[in-house]
Amino acid sequence: QVQLVESGGGLVQPGGSLRLSCAASGRTFSSYVMGWFRQAPGKERDFVAAISRSGGTTYYADSAKGRFTISRDNAQNTVYLQANSLKPEDTAVYYCAAGSSITTRLRSYAYWGQGTQVTVSS
Repeated sequence: QVQLVESGGGLVQPGGSLRLSCAASGRTFSSYVMGWFRQAPGKERDFVAAISRSGGTTYYADSAKGRFTISRDNAQNTVYLQANSLKPEDTAVYYCAAGSSITTRLRSYAYWGQGTQVTVSS
């Protein structure tokens, strides 16, 4: 019942920044907890950040704390991930997801976007 489309990925030098967006096409966007995950080549898909329905509560993976910021605009049906001080280890496909509760578990999120590539390299 909801479609998610990520954008904003690209090539950036170490120390640079990117702002990822996830646009949702749904009737009740504000009823979903939203999360960001990433998957590097040959690796498992890992949790990055999540945000509550109202946007008042956020949660981050240790690797993202202090560098990444998740936010949402329910009026625009969009969730964002501001990624600063990027490192080569951040290189991955980044996915947004919609779920019913804030967890780090992939299975807690029922809807997924197609992903956007982030490459951090000099």
